[in-house]
Amino acid sequence: MWTPSLPPSIDQFLAPNLQPIPVLPIIGLILAGLYLAGAIRLWALGRRWSVIRTVSFLTGCALLLVVTGAGLEGYGLRMFSVFVFQQLSLMMIIPPLLVLGSPGTLLLRATPHQGPGRTVLRVAHAGLRSRAARVALHPAFVVPLVLFSFVGLYLSGAASALLATWTGHIGLEIAFLAVGILSATPLMSADPLPRPTSYIGRLFEVFLEMQIHAAFGLVMILTLSPVVSFFADAPAAWEIDPVQDQAMAGALAWTYGELPLLIVLIVTLARWQRRDTVRAARTQARDDAALDSYNEYLNRLGERS
Repeated sequence: MWTPSLPPSIDQFLAPNLQPIPVLPIIGLILAGLYLAGAIRLWALGRRWSVIRTVSFLTGCALLLVVTGAGLEGYGLRMFSVFVFQQLSLMMIIPPLLVLGSPGTLLLRATPHQGPGRTVLRVAHAGLRSRAARVALHPAFVVPLVLFSFVGLYLSGAASALLATWTGHIGLEIAFLAVGILSATPLMSADPLPRPTSYIGRLFEVFLEMQIHAAFGLVMILTLSPVVSFFADAPAAWEIDPVQDQAMAGALAWTYGELPLLIVLIVTLARWQRRDTVRAARTQARDDAALDSYNEYLNRLGERS
């Protein structure tokens, strides 16, 4: 694993600097390429596809490249605050952008129904209807994963053991991205899902995740000794105090991690109100039509008599 020699700075964080095996940047490029190919195919066929969705998905892929393919990745190997920033980006920022791109809908619309595309569609439909997909997107499964990703991972000592190896470090980043997608999909996705999530369930999940971030941030800020031993020895040239760096990680969990959840909370409430307003208008229109029909019936009876 490559660790930078210069002290951390904004310029160094954003400087292109790939690790020897850039797994996640490659995944980001592949996802962007496949998505663009699907969108271009629809446009070439004269079929509509949202530019806003496309921009959202490609922005998520671009952030994935920056977070795991720039200098941030190198500093995240030795600084707890940078690693937590990467974790929050992979769990809270990038997944909503990918999900809002509606990649599932694009897959169903752009994949040919003949040849290999037929097999791809069958696999996609089977996965969508599977029991595993229903379980994976259920809050009872997702919330414990989020809890372990913060509290359990760091307070149990598992983080130090995993981060000591390249495979463990990359595995954690991939796991963070996967958990973020599982968490964001039921909350924000417009794609067809194996089970719809009620608005009450969405609010409950967001509320629990906000409490997890708050508890994790509070522990990191108030603890006066390094919680994760792996980050206790930053290079001397960086002049990093591990305890202050740990407090910065906690502050990020409270601010950078909570803001996306607050936005999701506001959007969920707005969608809930809009749905109820539309339903109320439809119900009122149906009741008015039924009343008009009944009055007309009474008028006809009066005319006959």
